[in-house]
Amino acid sequence: MNSPTPRRAAARRRSPKIGFVSLGCAKALVDSERILTTLRAEGYEISPSYERAELVVVNTCGFIDAAIDESLQTIGEALEHNGRVIVTGCLGARPERILERHPHVLKVTGPHDYGAVLAAIHEHLPPQHDPFLDLVPPQGIRLTPRHYAYLKVAEGCNNSCSFCIIPALRGRLVSRPIDQVLTEAERLVTAGVKELLVISQDTSAYGADLRYRGAEWRGNAYESRFIDLARALGTLGVWVRLHYVYPYPHVDEVIGLMAERRVLPYLDIPFQHGSPSVLKRMRRPAHAENVLERIRQWRRQCPDLTLRSTFIVGFPGETDAEFEELLQWLRAAQLDRVGCFKYSPVEGASANTIAAHVPGELQQERYERFMECAAAISAQRLQRRIGQRLRVLVDTVGSDGAVARSEADAPEIDGVVRIAAAAGLAPGEWADVEVTAADTYDLHARTLPR
Repeated sequence: MNSPTPRRAAARRRSPKIGFVSLGCAKALVDSERILTTLRAEGYEISPSYERAELVVVNTCGFIDAAIDESLQTIGEALEHNGRVIVTGCLGARPERILERHPHVLKVTGPHDYGAVLAAIHEHLPPQHDPFLDLVPPQGIRLTPRHYAYLKVAEGCNNSCSFCIIPALRGRLVSRPIDQVLTEAERLVTAGVKELLVISQDTSAYGADLRYRGAEWRGNAYESRFIDLARALGTLGVWVRLHYVYPYPHVDEVIGLMAERRVLPYLDIPFQHGSPSVLKRMRRPAHAENVLERIRQWRRQCPDLTLRSTFIVGFPGETDAEFEELLQWLRAAQLDRVGCFKYSPVEGASANTIAAHVPGELQQERYERFMECAAAISAQRLQRRIGQRLRVLVDTVGSDGAVARSEADAPEIDGVVRIAAAAGLAPGEWADVEVTAADTYDLHARTLPR
């Protein structure tokens, strides 16, 4: 019998198997995708279970206490079911918190430190790579469905919000050169992505650290700045959705692109509060801007603009009057999509000591009142869409119909469009629908003839 060729021997070789758990925000998800892409390129297999993996990586979140608890619990589960665990992510910036509870983890690394994660994996589970056999698609390994992808344009943050420790965890703003971002975006679109969700910690500050350095892409010159990024992405022919945009004055420039549908008429702006005195204690960037007037101007220029935001109630020192200011601001702003959090102390945040903490019972009462107000606004605004015709992107199809999203709906955080009769529809496809009904957060629709 002939001896096997080296390639056949490699094909029979057992690939090392990695388990991977990704927690936290979309920025952490992109970090996980990059690590997984490199691992697959090096010949590792990704295991769907702890037990079948030879080593587990846990990408943690460390922003608020609930996220820290979830991260520590997940690390414990991985240790219990596997025993060999490497920890990375935001909580990894405070390794003592991890090692105090789980001293037997193999390694702890900080956020977006891809080299350290891979070095730890190589140390404890060396790769067995064959460049002829271990192929990775050009868009890399992604954890999202095939038809949408997150595009991270920067790491870190230069802001000093009193309730946030992200700069301490992830460092100061480090933007990616615009040609690198656009090349990645083009690869994703070529691979079938129909929606790009642009993310960073402060997307509207993109390029400031690079002094808006210029580059060429597709024969055109662009600067590494927010408006040029939106302009260039708008040439790819897919949905471009902008997240984590602070209301700096230069954001006004992108509204024209939205009115022309070059990017989606959608802005995710973390306003956090409506009371000037609370915003000042929060040390929010652009807190002195007349945001309500800006919103009115944006909607005059782009009437279909969808605004989503998140808020904090029960911030230290928040008075009844300040909370009423928030409710008045929300009613005036008429935001389409709203999320809310009760203030939770974060270890190391200066907000913990700036004023007396609001009792938990009062926080809960204010949370319920805020969400009741936001829900009424949402329901009223969605009622206006009944009878409209929309182009939607289908996410899932089941026996009871399809779930899709309109221009106004980001995946997992906003509402959806529910289509009762889904014959002929498939995930990742476009569909033309007419809105037939609306509830508090979702639309109901029927398909239109193709």
